[in-house]
Amino acid sequence: MKALHLLGPTGAGKTPLGEILERRGLYGFRVWHFDFGAELRRIAQGRVPPEITPGEVDFIRRVLSEGLLLENEHFYLAEKILKAFLGRKGARAEDLLLLNGLPRHEGQARDLLTRVDLRLAVELAVDENTLRERLARDPAGDRRRREDDTEELILRKLDWYRKRTLPLKDFYRARGISVLTLRVSAEDRGEDLYRKLLQILSEESFKTTFR
Repeated sequence: MKALHLLGPTGAGKTPLGEILERRGLYGFRVWHFDFGAELRRIAQGRVPPEITPGEVDFIRRVLSEGLLLENEHFYLAEKILKAFLGRKGARAEDLLLLNGLPRHEGQARDLLTRVDLRLAVELAVDENTLRERLARDPAGDRRRREDDTEELILRKLDWYRKRTLPLKDFYRARGISVLTLRVSAEDRGEDLYRKLLQILSEESFKTTFR
C-alpha cells in the first residue's frame, strides 16, 4: 500500500490535517489517516482489537502514562495495531495510507518500509514559540480530553521529536523519498493546513510521486 508520512511535533496540527484528508481524499486517492497516538488511546480506553492481548493493553497504558516510545523490539505491536486499523476501515491496496505518529525513529522506519510503500513525507514545521502558543490555544480543537498533555510529557515528547524523529528527514532523502516542508502558524486549523498542503504539493507532482 502506498503511504505518506506526516512529520511534526505534538501540537503542530497533524491530526486535524489527517482528519480532513481522510474525509476529502487527496487528488483522487481514498486516504486512511492512521493516527498512531489516537489508536493507542483507543486501546487504552478499552476498545481493544482481538489481535491485542491483555498484557499488551497494560503495556500500551504504560507507554501513554509515561510518554514512552515503542522501540524496535516492540514494533510487532505497532504492526498489529496498523493491521487492525486497516481491517476496521476496509482499506484497499489502491488506497493511500497517511501515517501520523508512526514511525517515530529510524528503527521503526526501517521496519515499516518493508511493509508499506512510502513515497512522500510532509514536515509540519513550527518554531518553539509558535508551538507553545498552539498548545495553549488549541486552535484546531483536537487536544481536548488529552490525558497525555501534561507539561512534563509534552516536553519529553518534544525532546524525543528533535532527537529521534527529525533525523528521519535525512533517512528518507537518502532512500529517494521526497520530504516537503509545510510551515505552520499559531492560528492554523485543519482547513488552513489542507490549503497549504495543496499549495506545496501540486496535483501533477503528487500523481508523479504516487503513480
